[in-house]
Amino acid sequence: MKILLKSAIAASLLATAMTSAFSAETGVHWSYHGKADPTHWADGVPDNAACRSGHRQSPIALSEATAQRVASKDFAIHYEAGSVALLNNGHTIQANVSDANDTVVYKGESYKLDQFHFHTPSEHTLDGKSYPMELHLVNKGSNGQITVVGIFIQEGAENPALEPVFVDLPATQATAGRQAQVDIAALLPSDKKALVYSGSLTTPPCSESVNWIVLEQPIAMSKQQIAAFKAIFRDNHRPLQKLNHRQVSEE
Repeated sequence: MKILLKSAIAASLLATAMTSAFSAETGVHWSYHGKADPTHWADGVPDNAACRSGHRQSPIALSEATAQRVASKDFAIHYEAGSVALLNNGHTIQANVSDANDTVVYKGESYKLDQFHFHTPSEHTLDGKSYPMELHLVNKGSNGQITVVGIFIQEGAENPALEPVFVDLPATQATAGRQAQVDIAALLPSDKKALVYSGSLTTPPCSESVNWIVLEQPIAMSKQQIAAFKAIFRDNHRPLQKLNHRQVSEE
């Protein structure tokens, strides 16, 4: 791990520059820093207008105390072990998933897991607390909508389920990545209690009508695993957005 961490640190300047890479969706520069940071994502880019004018933007500050309690869950998560294609897309480390059996059912609709990726620090906060990292599992439905499962990551013991990913993080941007076997079900915390709300993508074009399921119980990663990611992406989170009277439910 020490050798890998040194390699990641050596590549950090290059990777930091890559955070202003082109967006695959919008075809324009965007970044987390400098003149293309989140406050400028909509500048001169009509497709990114929601990043500035949207009223259901993500991430938000979540509060268990103010959430509406729901008697029964509107969601069910069905993940399993399988192969992922791991790559650096210029903004995060992303694992593309091809297994059709990885799904989330939300309000009776089935959403297939498309990819998962990481942010540091966490994009959402919970009861005023920010975590070192946040994992997003992006699920796409045949109805064109997206359901994202968000998981907070705290520092603790090494995470064996994520070791196949973090044993060799791709420090340079690429369109295709190495294959890794990941037990995706093992990434979830034991307690599936979640805060659920309607929001948006947290990257351009900031499209709305995204179902967010943010699990309240964090998972752990070791200090070394977190440091390896931060050596490549020192900060790739979007600042908190306004709630705008949206209802957050606890399920």
